[in-house]
Amino acid sequence: MRVVATAGHVDHGKSALVRALTGVEPDRWEEERRRGLTIDLGFAGTTLPSGEQISFVDVPGHERFLGNMLAGLGPAPVVLFVVAVDEGWQAQSGDHRDAVAALGIQHGLIVLTKADLARPDGPDALAQARRELAGTALADAPAIRVSARTGEGLDDLRTALDTLLASLPAPDDSAPVRLWVDRAFAIRGAGCVITGTLPDGTLRVGDTLDLLDAHGRPRSVQVRGLQRENRDVDQLHGTSRAAVNLRGVDATAVHRGDVLLTPGAFDLTRLVDVRGVGSEDLTRVPSEVSVHAGTAAVTARLRPLDARHARLTLERPLPLRVGDRLVLRGTAGRAVLGGLEVLDVDPPELRRRGAAARRAEELEVREHGGDVLAEVRRRGAVEEAVLQRRGLHIPDPLPAGLRRLDGLLVDEEALGAWARTLQRIVTERTAADPLWEGLAPREARTALDLPTPALLDAVIDVSGVRRVDGRLRSASVPTGLGPAEASVARLEERLRATPFAAPEAEDLTALRLGPRELAAAERQGRLLRLPDGVVLLPTAPALAMRELAALPQPFTTSQARQALGTTRRVAIPLLEHLDGRGWTRRLDGTLREVVR
Repeated sequence: MRVVATAGHVDHGKSALVRALTGVEPDRWEEERRRGLTIDLGFAGTTLPSGEQISFVDVPGHERFLGNMLAGLGPAPVVLFVVAVDEGWQAQSGDHRDAVAALGIQHGLIVLTKADLARPDGPDALAQARRELAGTALADAPAIRVSARTGEGLDDLRTALDTLLASLPAPDDSAPVRLWVDRAFAIRGAGCVITGTLPDGTLRVGDTLDLLDAHGRPRSVQVRGLQRENRDVDQLHGTSRAAVNLRGVDATAVHRGDVLLTPGAFDLTRLVDVRGVGSEDLTRVPSEVSVHAGTAAVTARLRPLDARHARLTLERPLPLRVGDRLVLRGTAGRAVLGGLEVLDVDPPELRRRGAAARRAEELEVREHGGDVLAEVRRRGAVEEAVLQRRGLHIPDPLPAGLRRLDGLLVDEEALGAWARTLQRIVTERTAADPLWEGLAPREARTALDLPTPALLDAVIDVSGVRRVDGRLRSASVPTGLGPAEASVARLEERLRATPFAAPEAEDLTALRLGPRELAAAERQGRLLRLPDGVVLLPTAPALAMRELAALPQPFTTSQARQALGTTRRVAIPLLEHLDGRGWTRRLDGTLREVVR
């Protein structure tokens, strides 16, 4: 299915055209039919000669209902721009042209209606339309002359629609769902039903989705049923009109402008940087504006950065992505002020003097679809999933200067800067305190202000810093232990003479060697600490194995103690250390043997 919206001045025959093409009355309200004036959105579908199914969204043309018109036009990819031949181009024709241009709708047809009312002295409606549409995507659109009353040109219009729709790119069925709600109502026995235009993605019965309300609060809902053109279906693909029966929400709690989302697929934002579309000077736009996105209309504060770029602060968060198109209106006026293209949904703060001008210069070179290199460089590192949620295309291969690390995109310059900072911190701390045990990873992440904890391993890898016993220390082994150097040297000399005569606690106290000094010496590979306060040289295990291998196998703890010429206080922790290394093996409660 394809979705096509109408556009054009009031009373130019948009609803009559849809009625003639589909046989369905698009005006849903009794008041609309009584007054002959479309007030709200209307919907009708038909099948084209090719077999292509098409659904029309009929929009009101009167200026008082411009907000309703934008809600219908916003999600639609194709437009029928209607101009009556008996009246030609009119005031709201211009409003609708501006809306189509603001929304970036690229595909459409010019439909010259009321052909049966044409007069020889009447306006040249086509020439007027071509002139007024110059500079827009519809400037060279095919034009078809029709009469809804007599049927003139309707077959030509159907053929032109078939040709146009066949040339459109196929929607992405794998894209996340973002369905802007245009209606919500209750059906007895079924509950809440919402309708909207599904541009991309797939909806399935049983899906669990998020429904974002007018306060920016997501609510988990389940798809109970789906309809397309009043027929039950198990799934729907873009682009199509969708009626979605939801479980988990009351119809009175859902309104136009709410949006149905794939959970976790969109970031919600209240702050966006945008580029003006068209010639509107954003420095002349009021600071308080109304912004239309999808079917939503929200009040926003606009801060110009220059004539083409601005920052919007929205009154409530919306699921916007880079490349989205917004329509800008004044809060008091009815006219369209212009269109906006979203460039950044997570912009930097503007604090310093001149920051706005510098930001405008950065945005000036942004291409449509965003700049991955700029986004990553600004933050140092970003998860790929975050960039995808924000609508940025990640090129393959990556731009020069970026590196992919376990789901992260990292700026190599930032990685080098973090690594140098980490190396400096560790080196300075080690030089200031030779007994320092090293930097805890949590301290390192805080000191470096890393955007994500997962980045620390990559920083360590290129920094020259090593991880020892869960701490970060300099890769180069420092020489000396400061004030403890002389005492450790004396202890080393003593243990070289009697390798298994571990010092007693009072001996260590006399040498002024406490836990901190001993740990530092062990980190430098000068001492070995065993349980129960036993301190030996690192060579002690190998020397012990030489003696134990000479014993009859297996041997007892007592025999080992005698062979080593030491006490049980030393022998037992030393034997357990050898067991742990796999050099000896315990056979039972009393016997061990050397593992050969």
